[in-house]
Amino acid sequence: MSEEIYRSTDGSCIISEEVIATIASNAALEIPGVVAMAQRPINLRGGVIRTGASRSVGVINNANETVIDVYIITLLTAHIPTVAEAVQQGVKSAVQSMTGSPVTKVNVHVMRAEDEVKEDDEAAE
Repeated sequence: MSEEIYRSTDGSCIISEEVIATIASNAALEIPGVVAMAQRPINLRGGVIRTGASRSVGVINNANETVIDVYIITLLTAHIPTVAEAVQQGVKSAVQSMTGSPVTKVNVHVMRAEDEVKEDDEAAE
C-alpha cells in the first residue's frame, strides 16, 4: 500500500492509504441510508488479503490525484442516487479536512440494499 508524504522544513508526515480508507469508511457510515460497508470485489491479480477499512474502501493515491472507491450497503427504502451523492460529499470533505490532501474522485459502489432490521436483531426479540 502506498503512502502520502507531506514535507515541510521541520520534517515530513506520512499518511498511509489504510488511514485514508478508515476516514472514508467512517464518513460513509455517518450518511443516512447507509446500512453498512460492503466487501469490495477480490482482485485476483493483486492477491493481497485486505483487512479493516481497506476491505470496503479502495484508495489510489499519487502525486496528481486521490481517487477513493467506497463499497456500501444501502437501506432498502433509501433513494440510492441521493445516498450516493451524500456519501461522495461526506467522504471527500472528511478526507480532505483530515489529511489536507485534495480528493479528485469518490466512486460509490452500491453492492446491496437491505432492510434496517438485521436477522440478529429479530432473533433477540
